[in-house]
Order: sequence, then C-alpha cells, then structure tokens
Amino acid sequence: MVHIQNTLIVFIILCFSGNAFSQSKKVPNKPEYDLSPYHFGFLLGINKMLFTLDTKPGYQNTVYYNNDTIQQLSDQNCDSAHLFNMEATPTFGFVIGIVGNLRLGNYFDLRFTPSLTFGERNLDYSIQSFYDSPTPEMLYVTKNIQSAFVEFPLTVRFKGKRIQNMRPYVISGGKLALDLASNAKKKADNAAALVFAERKDVYILGGVGFDFYTAYFKFGTEFTMSYGLNDILKHDNSIYTGAVNKMSSKIFQISLTFE
Repeated sequence: MVHIQNTLIVFIILCFSGNAFSQSKKVPNKPEYDLSPYHFGFLLGINKMLFTLDTKPGYQNTVYYNNDTIQQLSDQNCDSAHLFNMEATPTFGFVIGIVGNLRLGNYFDLRFTPSLTFGERNLDYSIQSFYDSPTPEMLYVTKNIQSAFVEFPLTVRFKGKRIQNMRPYVISGGKLALDLASNAKKKADNAAALVFAERKDVYILGGVGFDFYTAYFKFGTEFTMSYGLNDILKHDNSIYTGAVNKMSSKIFQISLTFE
C-alpha cells in the first residue's frame, strides 16, 4: 500500500511539473522588446554579387584593331579581333554592419543599417582574334572587378504578428553605395587593359526575414535583393567595354542580425 501511495505521489508531482514546464514554455521571451522606441545591434552576412549586362545588338560584328593609332586590344597579341561572347560571373563576399531601428508603430519600423560590403565579380570574354592569318584563334579572357562598398541602406519594415518567440517581416527601401575599391577615375594602364566600375551607385532593395526572441537578445535571419539603377561601367574604346550599353549591379544577401 505504501508503495502504491509513493508511486501515486511521484506521478502527481511529475504531472504538476510537466504542466508547469509546458506553461513556462508558453511564456514569450522579452515580451516588451518591440515596445521600445528604438534599439541597436549589428549584422553579419554573406552576399553574392553579379552584373546585369545590356549588350549592343550585333556586337559580334564589330572589329577591334591594334595598330600605331588605335589600341583597342592593348593586352592581346593580335592585329584585329571580334568579341564573340561576354558574360558576368558572380562570386561570394561578406558584409558587416550596424543596425539602428526606430519604432513607427505596432507593425512598422524604420531601419538604418550602415555596412561594409566586400566582394568581387568577373567578366568573361570569348574573343576571335587574327594575327597574320585569315584563320581566327579563340581567346578566353577574364577581367576581375573587386569592390569594397560603404553602404547606407534606409528601409521600412512591416512586421507580422508575433507568434510566441518568432515574428516574420518584409522590408523595402533603398541604399546609396560608395565603392572604395573603384579606380574609375584613374587612368587605365594600357598594358593591363583593366575594366573599371564607377564609384557611386543607387539601389532599390526588398527582402524578407524572421526575428527570434531569446531570453537575452533578439536574433534575426534576413534575405535581401538589391538592384542597382545606374550604369556603373567605365566606358572606353576597348573590346572589353565597347559592346555594352549598360552594366548594372545586383546583390543578393543573407544576414544574421543581433539586437
């Protein structure tokens, strides 16, 4: 009988403990966090940079020359050439930044997230060249463009209803980007035949994310897409830029925020 009573007591204790534990799990972390008029944090992320190329119709028919007066192929050992094909190859980079958040209402925030963004992109060329022969030779050339942006994004964030310790949101806005690695204003070295990008660009951006509330801070994951509005290619008379009407920038970014 004593054994049964002890077993019953243990069972009741476990039931109450389990009920108390389940109730404690239902208590949200930092329930008053979103009522703060402003807060700060930082972000870390990775990005994928690429170019969008608007090429001239029939650019493959344009002939580029190397002679005493025209140096359109300064880094190639050939007399003349056609640009057969060109494309942009994206690469991965990383970003670090500061988060400043201003509460506009129960479902809206204004966010300013100045950041440093690093990355690079490649332009790949297929060139039909001629040198003392009517038979062309195919050359494959890659031009690398490195970037180190100081970015100033200003966005509005629309937040969904909080579900326990998670809250979804969407963002929209724009940003100004200054490329500290740009050499667009410097004179190109004819022996190197570099391709330059302009220093300034303006982007529109949008994205989605989720906030997760812990006992000590708010942790977020965010995916954004940024589309540059300007032509950032430094145009010259070379085979590497002559086929392009406009080259714009595009950046995909995944960020982790800590606030």
